[in-house]
Amino acid sequence: MKAKELDKIFDDGKSILERLDLSKTRRPNQEQKRVNVDFPLWMIQSLDREAKRLGVPRQSIIKIWLAERLHKSATT
Repeated sequence: MKAKELDKIFDDGKSILERLDLSKTRRPNQEQKRVNVDFPLWMIQSLDREAKRLGVPRQSIIKIWLAERLHKSATT
């Protein structure tokens, strides 16, 4: 399929996903690496309360807050 055909399908508001090979897609700079971090109990409890309040896993809270802090540091 030529790019113009794909563009037309997309511009017409139709899904192009069935025309793409997503088997080898990846997100640059989003590769995962596992790390272990020890937190004091009070911190875990606070993280769990906030995670429960937001309805997300503890890991999500940690990732979001770290990303926000790193972004803030990079822009100052």
